[in-house]
Amino acid sequence: MKKPSKLAKPSKLSKSSVRTRVLVTAVLAATAAGTVGAVSASAGTPDAAAQAPVAADAGSRNLTQSTHLTVAAATKAAQASLDAAKKENQRVTVAVVDRNGNTIVTLRGDGAGPQSYESAERKAYTAVSWNAPTSELAKRLTQTPNLKDIPGTLFLAGGAPVTAKNAPIAGIGVAGAPSGDLDEKFAKAGVAALGR
Repeated sequence: MKKPSKLAKPSKLSKSSVRTRVLVTAVLAATAAGTVGAVSASAGTPDAAAQAPVAADAGSRNLTQSTHLTVAAATKAAQASLDAAKKENQRVTVAVVDRNGNTIVTLRGDGAGPQSYESAERKAYTAVSWNAPTSELAKRLTQTPNLKDIPGTLFLAGGAPVTAKNAPIAGIGVAGAPSGDLDEKFAKAGVAALGR
């Protein structure tokens, strides 16, 4: 009978084969992970065409220009209105709004009533919206009473529009004097200050 043979010892070649296989497997795994990461990262990054700004100009036919008061000009007008009221010992609030009805500046004079702040803004908004002094607009209520239902408006004297090239660019509203006529007089003083 033959004697059973001893188990063969692994050769150096087979040992390095195992090591090589482990090393190759690790390298392939790392390469695959890096590739997946790079693909994932590039999938979330917009390409150059998507990052390019969209041109709305198209020869300027899609654009319009509008004129706005600077903060300095709005402040000058508001201060002139406040000074005119102060000369007559009136405690008022003055608001200047832009063409869209957004408040640029509001100055509340010493001792002006709490209701004057909102009233001044609403008068300014009303004046710029219709490009007319609010005293004239108040007269229109007899024929069109539902005008007063438009949100943000106040059809009382005291608002004056500011125009450039016959278009409204701002409104000045004054509130707090004992009469709308006085409020409007002070608002017009602010408009006049812009012409100086």
